[in-house]
Amino acid sequence: MLIESVVVGAFQCNCLILADEDTRQAIVIDPGDEPERVLDIIRHYDLAVRFTLHTHAHLDHIMGTRTLKQALGPELLLHAADAFLYDRLVEQAAEFGWRVDEPVPIDRFIAEGDDVPFGHAHVTVLHTPGHTPGSVCFQMPGEAPILFAGDTLFAGSIGRTDLPGGSYESIIQSIREKVLPLREDTIVYPGHGPRTTIWEEKRQNPFLI
Repeated sequence: MLIESVVVGAFQCNCLILADEDTRQAIVIDPGDEPERVLDIIRHYDLAVRFTLHTHAHLDHIMGTRTLKQALGPELLLHAADAFLYDRLVEQAAEFGWRVDEPVPIDRFIAEGDDVPFGHAHVTVLHTPGHTPGSVCFQMPGEAPILFAGDTLFAGSIGRTDLPGGSYESIIQSIREKVLPLREDTIVYPGHGPRTTIWEEKRQNPFLI
């Protein structure tokens, strides 16, 4: 499995490129900005991107989506509960004095338990509301399990809940019911900052102890 992480944009979002090395089929998670850098990696490895996945629809996770869609044509996936944020990309950017194009339409809404295949691999959707109503994590099973957590869980912290649609009670419930029961050796790739593990967060995260 090929996993490339590239930190993009003013908010330093972790954009992930995952590919099955046998088939070269790939997915991109959270193309938040600087899409040309993401495209350079995809072209370097000669990947066929099937899907662009979004852990949620804050602007720092979706600003590169249009360019990837136009360049490669992947199917765009998002949880329906975050459609209101996705559709407000222009307004979100204007709050920071930025101008962006209108977002391209989402192709398919995803929900709890959905599988997203690429080559011989797949990720499974965990709906983890709290940071936003439609926040999700993507779980990749295997001998070395991985969780792509978006802004639900960080190393030593959790996602903000003071933005529109956020809920502290919901994010804590999501983490305790959906994330912490995963295998303790699960590697967690958060939406910002360094990697961690379920084991480390159970023992050191002040929001969860």
